[in-house]
Amino acid sequence: MRDKIKKKVAYYVRKYNTRDPFRLANALNVEVQIGNTGSCCGCYMFLKNHRYIFLNQELEEQEANMVLAHELGHAVMHRKQNCYFLREKTLLLPGIEREANLFAAELLIPEETILEYPDYSIEQLARLLGYREQFVKIKLRNMR
Repeated sequence: MRDKIKKKVAYYVRKYNTRDPFRLANALNVEVQIGNTGSCCGCYMFLKNHRYIFLNQELEEQEANMVLAHELGHAVMHRKQNCYFLREKTLLLPGIEREANLFAAELLIPEETILEYPDYSIEQLARLLGYREQFVKIKLRNMR
């Protein structure tokens, strides 16, 4: 599954010439709505044959990118399943959540960036990239 996700992300990055999840969502006709989603960071919904991603308006830019990229993974790989991103749980869950996490990490963290800093620890890479350590670990595990 890892190679399939990696290839899918590489295809979209090449085709649409972007790693920006907002631009990619637009190119894939996935409507993004930003507003009050309560304690949920974001969610993907398939309604009446249309794909929607709802993002919490309280998210800072890097976290919004990460959550959107994760939900975009659901939109691409789990088209008809509705999914919710919960801040403290989603990065740790198996199955389709793991697949969406991997999609997001592949989209947002280019391998060239990791290879450019070979001596950096996970903590240093996380600070450099602006993402949580757990998210950076997902990318690193997929590179091995």
